[in-house]
Amino acid sequence: MQNGLPFALTVGVLAFLLGVIWGAPLVEVLRRLKAGKQVRVELVQHQHKAGTPTMGGILIIVPTLAIALALNLVNVIRTVTGASVLLPLIVMLGFAVLGALDDWQGFRKSRGTVRHGEGLTPRQKMIGQIVIAAIVSLIFAFYEGGFQYANMLILPLLNAEIPLSPLLFVPIMIFTIVAMSNAINFTDGLDGLAGIITASAFAAYGIIAFLQGQIFLVQLCFIVVGACFAFLWYNAHPAQMFMGDVGSMALGGMLATIAIMTGQWLLLPIIAIVPVAEAVSVVLQVSYFKATKGKRIFKMAPLHHHFELVGWSETQIVQRFWLVGLLSAMFGVALALL
Repeated sequence: MQNGLPFALTVGVLAFLLGVIWGAPLVEVLRRLKAGKQVRVELVQHQHKAGTPTMGGILIIVPTLAIALALNLVNVIRTVTGASVLLPLIVMLGFAVLGALDDWQGFRKSRGTVRHGEGLTPRQKMIGQIVIAAIVSLIFAFYEGGFQYANMLILPLLNAEIPLSPLLFVPIMIFTIVAMSNAINFTDGLDGLAGIITASAFAAYGIIAFLQGQIFLVQLCFIVVGACFAFLWYNAHPAQMFMGDVGSMALGGMLATIAIMTGQWLLLPIIAIVPVAEAVSVVLQVSYFKATKGKRIFKMAPLHHHFELVGWSETQIVQRFWLVGLLSAMFGVALALL
């Protein structure tokens, strides 16, 4: 365990270097495929971004899968705890495929029932998310041998571990995975925002996993951090590519799964406070709009668009949101230590 964190940080650097190297060819491939971003009509300030390649989350997904599987191949075969690292990878891959379908249909020209600029319907995406989350939740709940904190709730500050029955644990896990997947998806709206916020959250859970001795999770978390940094190399303002649902949905589902595997999922709303705030702003906006027949709480949702209309620049929003996200992640780790 003593050498676990330095090695995890090293493979994170490796993930960054690999991502930066093949990021430029990926941008060119996406451009040739005309995988351009479609911008909402009401977002006048972002119309110049229309046509920028999306599906850039592939730059995160592929290195993460390749490096994590390469590092853990022997462990997966020999040990049950090694095999447990497959669970968040399965979640990431499942949500990535679902997100890729949404992105692909989003930039296809009108063919049949596929409308230009629109991907899967919200209902289709929700059903897909729930199915994936349900399968993984059942595996987690009933395959206890490979998971140190299976069916467990850890109460911060009290240092108490409360076992939960599968009947209670499974619905909670499904909700957490689906909710966080959509939360990161809502956050993906400004250059660099989703990448830096997600990297901070994974780093926090990497530290928590290290303190618990879950070295396989530590490695996985910092591989994702390195891959996110590589993506940010091309997503920094002005962005050469956007993450797309293929990345945001996959990272959100994976983050929630890792939080549950550490037993510290109650800290997720703190460690990932920015995505949670983005998702809550959308729910409040839609609910209030329907209840009042047209009135709004925010100028626009998700939350980062509200601050744009208030007068903050895109760079100011990203930097200030990241400061909040970083401090919240640090606070979440502190609570896990108490």
